[in-house]
Amino acid sequence: MAEAADFLGVAEAAADLAGAAIRPLFRSALLVEAKGDASPVTEADRAAERAIRDLLAAMVPGHGVIGEEYGNSREDAEWVWVLDPIDGTRAFVTGRPLFGTLIGLLHRGVPVLGIMDQPVTGERWIGVAGHRTRLHSPLGGTPGCRPCATLAEAELSCTSPDMFDTVTAPRFGAVKAAARRTTWGGDCIAYGLLALGLVDVVVDATMKPWDWAALVPIIEGAGGRCTEWSGRPLRLDGDGTVLAVGDPALLPSVSKLLAG
Repeated sequence: MAEAADFLGVAEAAADLAGAAIRPLFRSALLVEAKGDASPVTEADRAAERAIRDLLAAMVPGHGVIGEEYGNSREDAEWVWVLDPIDGTRAFVTGRPLFGTLIGLLHRGVPVLGIMDQPVTGERWIGVAGHRTRLHSPLGGTPGCRPCATLAEAELSCTSPDMFDTVTAPRFGAVKAAARRTTWGGDCIAYGLLALGLVDVVVDATMKPWDWAALVPIIEGAGGRCTEWSGRPLRLDGDGTVLAVGDPALLPSVSKLLAG
């Protein structure tokens, strides 16, 4: 029977191809379009996802694919790849290296493999269910979440306050008020920093499966937890909330605040 680790070579090859498509376009003059949700899309997004999909079609033709740019195919398959070619497109189009390529693999709906690749800095996080998270980085860092006894000691990160509405904003505000300090921005990179023990809590909302599928094995392989705000496992038909904690002991208290 196939295991998640059997497909790691496919995932890394896909990340290599995506990086080759993205790097030449970083900080170049790009035509930026507006999607329905007003997030910018560039040729880098599309070229990277096309490259990944072509590779998957050749190497694992029976697998399904869920992608941000080109939709879904065979999403009811046993193994399904979930792709975000550039998570943090706003950072990309403004020349900031706070973005990453996310390549996740679900087995019967459960995230079991994830790669977060930063093609400009050369950093790559690798998570495989049942294995410790690995990091390849010229910048240093060692995977492993740090202990954090209370939220009052925690470094909190969030992609943007704009992702909250009148219901979720006060709930996030309660966590922010209780935390030691809050940092904004970073998209997927914030989750990578949590897996390195530099951030303790990440709280986001309005997230799609391609935003979190690759991150779950990375965070949990580093000793943390990644769930919905309620503490329930993330799932394809979930509510779009994401909570990551480096110290699992923080999960009940943060979830209680986020529940309102």
